[in-house]
Formats: sequence, C-alpha cells, structure tokens
Amino acid sequence: MIEFSRRSFLSGMSMGTTSLMLPHFLRKPLYLQGGGPDSLDWQVGIGKRIITPTISVWLAGYGTQRIAYGKIHDLFVKVLALKCSNGKIAVLATTDNQGMSRTVYENIFRKVNQRYNLDRSEFMLTFSHNHSGPCLQDDLVDYYPSDDAQKELVNQYSEWMAEQVVEAVGEALSNWQPAQLFKGEGKCTFAVNRRDNVESVVPDLLEAGKPLEGVVDHYVPVLAIKGPGGNLISVLFGYACHPTTLSISTWSGDYPGFAQIDIESAHPGTAAMFFNACGGDQNPIPRRTVALCEKYGKQLAQSVEEVLAGQMEPIRSDIKTAFEYVPLEYLELVTEEKLKPIATGSDTLHARWATRMLKKLEDGVKFQNSHPYPVQAWQLGKELLFLGIGGEAVVDYSLRFKSEYNNQTTWVCGYANEMVAYIPSRRIWEEGGYEGGPHLDEYGHPAWRWAGDVEDRISETVRKVVEKVQF
Repeated sequence: MIEFSRRSFLSGMSMGTTSLMLPHFLRKPLYLQGGGPDSLDWQVGIGKRIITPTISVWLAGYGTQRIAYGKIHDLFVKVLALKCSNGKIAVLATTDNQGMSRTVYENIFRKVNQRYNLDRSEFMLTFSHNHSGPCLQDDLVDYYPSDDAQKELVNQYSEWMAEQVVEAVGEALSNWQPAQLFKGEGKCTFAVNRRDNVESVVPDLLEAGKPLEGVVDHYVPVLAIKGPGGNLISVLFGYACHPTTLSISTWSGDYPGFAQIDIESAHPGTAAMFFNACGGDQNPIPRRTVALCEKYGKQLAQSVEEVLAGQMEPIRSDIKTAFEYVPLEYLELVTEEKLKPIATGSDTLHARWATRMLKKLEDGVKFQNSHPYPVQAWQLGKELLFLGIGGEAVVDYSLRFKSEYNNQTTWVCGYANEMVAYIPSRRIWEEGGYEGGPHLDEYGHPAWRWAGDVEDRISETVRKVVEKVQF
C-alpha cells in the first residue's frame, strides 16, 4: 500500500513556484526565443488539491452500495494553466473522478468564469473515469440504491470538490513561471477491447502469446513542460482504457493514480497529470487485484519515461480555443405506456429510472428529443491539436480524428466536461452491445438509445471547432 505522504511534492516546487526560489539572474528564461510567431516562450501555472472524501459518500462506478473503508492513496485535482506569448490562456483540470454530471460541470465552470474570467473554450474539465472514486451529484443518479441521506452527502461532497477544483485553478493562475512545451508519444499495451474478448480467457491467450481481438489504441500521448535549465515542471499524459482494475471499497486513483505517483517519485517536484483518451470500450485485463493495478500504473509510467528520455518536439507559443455544443438526438423518447411495466419490474436499477421518469411526466415535464453534447478544441502552436469530447467515447473516435487531422499531432480526451453516456461510433451503434445499445436509461436520459447519426453529428462539430482554431 502506497500512501501519498511518502511521495509528497517538494515544498515550493509542486505548485510551480521554483523560479521564485532562484537567484534573480537565473529567473530569466535564457533559452527562450522571445516573442513572435515562432516564439517558444510559454508561461505555465500549476495548481493541486486533494479531493479524497472525508465524509461517507459511496464509491462510484459499479451500481452497488460501496462504502469506503480506507485509501490506497489520495485522489487529486491537478490543474495546468498555459499562457502563450500573446497572453492567450487555456486551463486544463484533471481529476481522479469517475464522471462529471452536467450539474457539476456547470457549477464548476460558472465559478471559474466568475472568479477568473475564463470563457468556456478556455477551460477543460477532465475526469479519469476512476471507479475507485466517489459518487457525484446527478451523475448516474438512478444507478445506485441511494437513500435521501446518501444523496445529501453526495451533494455536500460534490460542492466541496467543486470548490477544490476552482481553488486549484486560481492557484495555477497566480503562479506563472517561464517554460517550454514538448510533445511525444509512446506505447503501452495492457488495454484490451472488452467487446471482442472474453475476460476469463484473456490471461491464457496472453500467456500463450496469442493475439487478442478487437480495435485498440495503445498510444501514450506525453506533454512535457520544462522550466529554466530544463527542469521538469509537469507531465501531462493519456491512455485509452477504463480505470476499472479495482472493484474493492477503497479510495484510489486506480492505475492512473499509481502511474502519476511513479512519475512524481522519479521526478520530485513534478506534477504528473492523466487524461483518459477514448477508452469507452477498453478494459485493463486481467484485473481485480492491487498488484495488477500497481503493475499497470508502472507500465504506463515507464512508457511516459521512455518518451521523456527520447527526442521530443517543441511546441511554439500560441493558443487558439473553441467550444460548441451539438444536439445528439434520441432514437425514441420514453412514454408512460412503456415505462409502467419497467417501473414495476424486477430490475431495480431500471425500475428506479422508470419511476423517476413517470414522475416527471406526471409533473408535466416535456422531454427534449436531444441532449447537448460538449465538443472542444485547443490548438497549441502548429504542432498539437488537443480535442476534448464528452461522455465515454469509444476508441474509434480517437483513431478517426488522428487520421483525419494527420497534418499535425492530434490527441483526443474522451472524458471531458460531462459524463453524458457511452458514445458509440456508427460501427458500434450498428453492432449494439453495451456501449452501442439501449442503455441511455442508466445515465438518466429520457430515452433508451441515441439516434444512428451520433458519430456524424460529433465528427461534423469537431470539424467546425478545428476550423476555428487552425492557424
């Protein structure tokens, strides 16, 4: 068991204030190129807060009552603020949460906007989809057998957590220091396509050296932020895989948490930050033990270290940001006739949902036939396009966008701003199954399934925001 206190950031370094401790003549970023279109002189700020619950909220992710009895390590929000040579700012908040509801996202963004005057395109809120983190307000609201007391605790925690995120953003925006940005990509192979492989037979196949089935995306994007003299201030890295190695009732960051700890231990004073790429149909297999969780975290950290040790490409100091909502249409809205037998059926999860939907209909609520879906794009220099799309996007989206925008490095965060639901590609929508079939009800939607044009709508909106940010 690893306690974060053994891995703590060095005083004054974890918050990105190391330049303030240097002699005056060393504070000047002598290696930077100055202003202009080819400038490499970035400013960065780092913020961090522990968000491990201190009240008895349940753990999220598996639809049962899971009362935490301790922690393997703490949960965090970590914030990376970027400012380019013309003063444009972009702020990324990474969290060890399972999912952000629209309620939670809007609450956090409203506070960030009011306190720091960031617009929606300049702020990206990500969640690792960690299943060893806490339940949050209005996320998978029918999924858990919660009573009123538990729901109130969840609301209290969600508000407290939101304030920690906002404070971490403020911290990042108040401790600017000079830096350069570098990008690179590695590879890590423990993610398995869970749709096309039977979990129980995967260990034997791996032992025998036999190939697994299905589409995967094993790339590891790595953004290194280096200060004067080349000191590593922060590392942002990603991977496309569910953080579901563990299902015990203990707080942890799952494999991304262990990976961040390993990187920060190897580079004292560095803030390691993780984002989940498009891992909606990817699982770590085999799983269910702490030893495997540590193993996968170490494998991912080693992949990052290999990139850091190799030749990385510098990113020119320029930022453009864009954000749009796209309405994702439902295939069919709920009706009283179809809800009543579900509300009295034996499936308790769906009965809770159907009962809540019936109450809304009785109260005269008119359901919308679509849901606003967040799509975001950041262009960093001419070298890196960073996309943030909501929900649990399947791996097809990352593969598609990297192919379509291959004139530059393209990274896709599939768990950005709002949990929404599983986001299938057209291929997976036609195949059905859990990620592509009629399971929107479990996410609280007044419908069972997306319309079949879900990928087309998202891809067209991605094209629009990409056009807005291209230099």
